[in-house]
Amino acid sequence: MSLITLLTDFGLADWFVGTMKGVILGISPRARIVDITHDIPAGDIRAAAFALAASCRFFQAGTVHVVVVDPGVGSARKAIAVQTAKYTFVGPDNGVLSWALRAEKIKAVRLLENEEYLLRSVSYTFHGRDIFAPVAAHLARGMPLRKFGPVAKDFVRLPWPAPNRSGRRIQGEVIYIDRFGNAITNIEKKVVLRTQARSCKVQVGARHLTCPVKMFYQAAPAKTPVAVPGSCGLLEIAVNEGSAQQQLGLRVGMRVVL
Repeated sequence: MSLITLLTDFGLADWFVGTMKGVILGISPRARIVDITHDIPAGDIRAAAFALAASCRFFQAGTVHVVVVDPGVGSARKAIAVQTAKYTFVGPDNGVLSWALRAEKIKAVRLLENEEYLLRSVSYTFHGRDIFAPVAAHLARGMPLRKFGPVAKDFVRLPWPAPNRSGRRIQGEVIYIDRFGNAITNIEKKVVLRTQARSCKVQVGARHLTCPVKMFYQAAPAKTPVAVPGSCGLLEIAVNEGSAQQQLGLRVGMRVVL
C-alpha cells in the first residue's frame, strides 16, 4: 500500500483533517497516512507550495502527496492529480503543487472528474474530503491514474523567484518563515558555499542589516543575527536563541543580498 501525506491549512481545532483521514481509511483501510503539516497560514498557496517542495522528496517512491490549500474551492479552478517518476501529487490546480513538480519528471496530468471515485455528494466548500481524500485512497489501492478523468494539457505554475546575480553580488528574497522565526531565502546553499561568502545584507524598510554567514546557529553570539546554509538547501536568516521574524522585523518578500 502506498503512503499518503497530507498538507493543509486546516489546523487541528476543527474536524477537517480527521474527516479526510476517515474517508481515506474507509476506502483504503491499510493506508498509511503522514501529516506533513496542517498549520499553513489560511489560504497561503506560496507557503504551502514551499512546504511541499521542501518535504516531498524525503518520502519513499510511490507516495501519494495530497495538498489542500484551496481558497478557490467551489470555483472554476480544476482539481488535478500529477504522476511523476516517483510520486503522485493530488490537489487543486492553483499552483500549490508546482514548486515541488519543478524537481520531478512528470509522466501524466489528469483532471479529477470521474464521479465514480469521488464521494457521492461533492460539496462546494470541502473538496479535501469529497475529492482529494477519496482519489488519494483509490490511488493508494493501486487504481491507475487514467481512471480519474481526462488528460490535462498543463497545470498552473507559480513563478519561482530566482535570485539575480551581478558580478559577486547575489540578490535574493525571503520566501518562507518557519515557526522558529527563521527567514528562508531563495539563495541556494551551494552558491553560498561556492562563493565562500562571509556576510549578507538584509533590507528591512530603510535599514540594511549585516549578518555573518556561519554553518550553524550557535556559531553566532546569543540573540544576534546569523545567516546559515539551511537544511532545505537554501540560505536562511536567523537569530541565535531568538526569532529573526520578531527581532529583525523580517517578512516574506524582503530583499537579501549575498
